[in-house]
Amino acid sequence: MSLHPTLQPYADAWTHSVEAISALVQPLVEGEWNRRTPCPGWSVRDIVSHVIGLDCEMLGDPRPIHSLPRDLFHVTNEHQRYMEMQVDVRRHHTAPEMTSELEYTIIRRNRQLRNESRDPGHKVRGPLGTEVTLEEAMRTRAFDIWVHEQDLRAALGVPGNLDSPGAHLTRDVLLAELPEVVAGGAHAPRSSAVVFDVYGPVEFLRTVRVDIQGRGTLETTPALGPAATLSLDWETYVRLACGRVTAEAVRDRVKTEGDPELATAVLRNFTVTQ
Repeated sequence: MSLHPTLQPYADAWTHSVEAISALVQPLVEGEWNRRTPCPGWSVRDIVSHVIGLDCEMLGDPRPIHSLPRDLFHVTNEHQRYMEMQVDVRRHHTAPEMTSELEYTIIRRNRQLRNESRDPGHKVRGPLGTEVTLEEAMRTRAFDIWVHEQDLRAALGVPGNLDSPGAHLTRDVLLAELPEVVAGGAHAPRSSAVVFDVYGPVEFLRTVRVDIQGRGTLETTPALGPAATLSLDWETYVRLACGRVTAEAVRDRVKTEGDPELATAVLRNFTVTQ
């Protein structure tokens, strides 16, 4: 048996990003591991710790028994507390310890993926004791690791891979959240439409239509006379959607047309990651 065809794109995206992360951090000296990243509260070391920790969980390793400090300002809910555990337990690890554990984890995960024969619908352990399908777990993992690759690139000043397999997968993950952003978060008027025109390494044109019941749906056809249109580059789209910047910080990078209040509401509710 081999990896199910449905899962192969997620494995490919994960592999591409994790190898890029390994190449980025391998030459870093000790002080560079403490650089701040766009991910709130996390340094380069913290990002790599998160990558290692969650891939160890994908391998079925037990979670560390560890007490978190009470003064972590960026930890405000149970989901963040869950994610912080794998990070904080490695906060005093040296650069060689970090790169060695990362490499060992990558070797183990590659072996697991080569031997993976489970069905995409097979239930596996998810965050906070939940159960998710293997497909959902692998999709989320590939999305998460590409976003964190971009965090590291921003911190280290090494841009790249904005059009990699992980980037295209991330586009699909973020697009799936747009109807809730427009209808649920921004409360766009019923029977209206909001258009998103994104350009750059990954480009797309999408419309979110809000029906008479206030439910949003994503469409590939452009809307005639939309209530609002937002045009922005792909990198800014990702940074906004993943909570790396505020709408105010990138106002000069977003062009809006139509109802200004609706456009502002959409941008203020754009973050979809926890």
